[in-house]
Amino acid sequence: MAENKWKPPGDDEEDEEEVDETAYKTVKDAVLFVIEVTPSMLTPPPPTDSKKADTDSPTSAALKCAYALMQQRIISNPNDMMGVLLYGTEKSKFNSENDATGNLSYPHCYLLTDLDVPAAEDVKALKTLVEDEDEFRKLIVPSKESVSMANVLFCANQIFTTKAPNFSSRRLFIVTDNDDPHAAEKAAKSSAAVRAKDLYDLGVLIELFAISRPDQEFDKRKFYDDIVYSQVSTDPEAPAPISGPVKASSTGDGISLLNSLLSNINSKAVARRALFSNLPLEIGPGFKISVKGFIIFKRQDPKRSCYVYLAGEKAQIATGVTTELASDTARTVEKVEIKKAYRFGGEQILFSPEEISSLRNFGEPCIRILGFKPISMLPIWANLKPATFIYPSEEDYIGSTRVFAALHAKLLASQKMGITWFIARKNAAPVLAALYPGPESLDENGMQTLPPGLWLIPLPYADDIRQNPEITTLIRAPEPLIDRMRLVIQQLQLPKAKYDPGKYPNPSLQWHYRILQAMALGEDLPEMPEDKTVPRYRQIHKRAGEYVLDWGRELHAQHEAWLKVNSLSSSSLLMGTGGVGAKRAAVGSGEGEGEGAGRKKAKVEEVDDAGMKKAFADDKVGKLTVAVLRAWLEGKGMDGKGKKGELVDRVTRVFEAK
Repeated sequence: MAENKWKPPGDDEEDEEEVDETAYKTVKDAVLFVIEVTPSMLTPPPPTDSKKADTDSPTSAALKCAYALMQQRIISNPNDMMGVLLYGTEKSKFNSENDATGNLSYPHCYLLTDLDVPAAEDVKALKTLVEDEDEFRKLIVPSKESVSMANVLFCANQIFTTKAPNFSSRRLFIVTDNDDPHAAEKAAKSSAAVRAKDLYDLGVLIELFAISRPDQEFDKRKFYDDIVYSQVSTDPEAPAPISGPVKASSTGDGISLLNSLLSNINSKAVARRALFSNLPLEIGPGFKISVKGFIIFKRQDPKRSCYVYLAGEKAQIATGVTTELASDTARTVEKVEIKKAYRFGGEQILFSPEEISSLRNFGEPCIRILGFKPISMLPIWANLKPATFIYPSEEDYIGSTRVFAALHAKLLASQKMGITWFIARKNAAPVLAALYPGPESLDENGMQTLPPGLWLIPLPYADDIRQNPEITTLIRAPEPLIDRMRLVIQQLQLPKAKYDPGKYPNPSLQWHYRILQAMALGEDLPEMPEDKTVPRYRQIHKRAGEYVLDWGRELHAQHEAWLKVNSLSSSSLLMGTGGVGAKRAAVGSGEGEGEGAGRKKAKVEEVDDAGMKKAFADDKVGKLTVAVLRAWLEGKGMDGKGKKGELVDRVTRVFEAK
């Protein structure tokens, strides 16, 4: 388990309510962009009259994608590495002159940004390259000679081996428009395939971001099928992969190459990090398969890696230390002296760490199917936490993929769900969860937005269900008013009647990152945040404004009709004469009574000492009202002022002292 920087030293108690996500968050990822530089990759699309036409050459668009990803990584993933390697350039650069391995020859390969944790200077250099056309033309000059793909892949191999030897996630992003770089060289093709296999044996995953030329569609079968290993299983019954191959981007009128590349790269940018690995899924007695669990949806917060002390001559990283002190003598209390205690019946019940651990032990981690129910029986409110996505793994049980696929297909076809007993880790509280089958979801471009698989949805226990609010009389609007509001709602539907979270970045989070980036790179601070959640009022008025006004007129007509039925008028209602208004005025008029006769002072219920002692023994002091607590304390000659929590503490201390 990875170290938690914010956890006090020596505090080993695990939270039984939450699944430990520390290891999930701290898995390191290394991404190396490999971008081809050729005359075709440097040729911008022909000019058109369309506002959405491309203006960037493929190489420029790829570098802008790398710059955008580096901006994200430097803040949101501070431990991840990233680098940019250009191939096909006139200039060659691999390592620095002082590097012992600098004599290795990789002709026409230019290491623009070495594979490392992005620093502010790296972001500035890449930003200058993508924004300064003169700098771009000076550096990005295509070579007149062909480049060996075997040499490019071997160069990438050396970079990963020397810079990220122990990273659990290493990926190579190839951006090119040449689908057959060695068309007439069989030996060169074979050599490149060998180098690609060496990368896969090293644990490096190769991702291809192909670009189709205006006059030629990119064909992977010519060369890259031997370089990029398919994630699709040869088993026809196996489920679709978690992240399939991306569609080739293309240039042309109405299609933005930069946006297309950004979309494709973002879909691969986040490494798949398992929340738990090789957990047994028990379908029946003695019938188990192995699965992995992933967090697909996770709320993102600003990342903070350390505290900084600024009071000295220079800024220093502060290390937090927690010390337990005795309240009476202020001496340091050692860890072995501390025991956990729970209150029961007014007494403190002590537990040793071993006893606490044994109380939490409900068996080994597993997912056990207890039975099946129709999906329609799962209410929308029956989920306490975000669902966990599970996918098969062949590491512990061979054949898990076929069994998982059969179970998924059967549940999906029958519209059934499994009810499971789920223990995510040792000492975790058991959870009843619904095993929900989810189909594969694709967007309009055929890109995968959600993978096919099973979802574990935590279900509430009886203790988790709170009492319903008191039933009140519902007032139903008249049918004409409902009909007009229906027209308003129909005009304000989201596109395709679906909410797409990919279109709405968190404005607070993005503003935080933008300010941090400007301070780190020495840029001007932005004036206003970009908030895509702000309603488009002009479009709303154009589409639904007249319908809203019709609804308002109908509301006024219905209100006047209601007043006539109740023998009231708008003026009398406002003046407080007649009907309900008159009754309210009479209550506060004070006729025939003294000042303040319209108010009735509520009678405060009193609790004697025996009643308060019983409430303390039953741990129900907090359920008493503030008036009762204050009256009891003042009756004892004690201070009755303060908030309810303070009053409860004073009452509790009285009985604890006895």
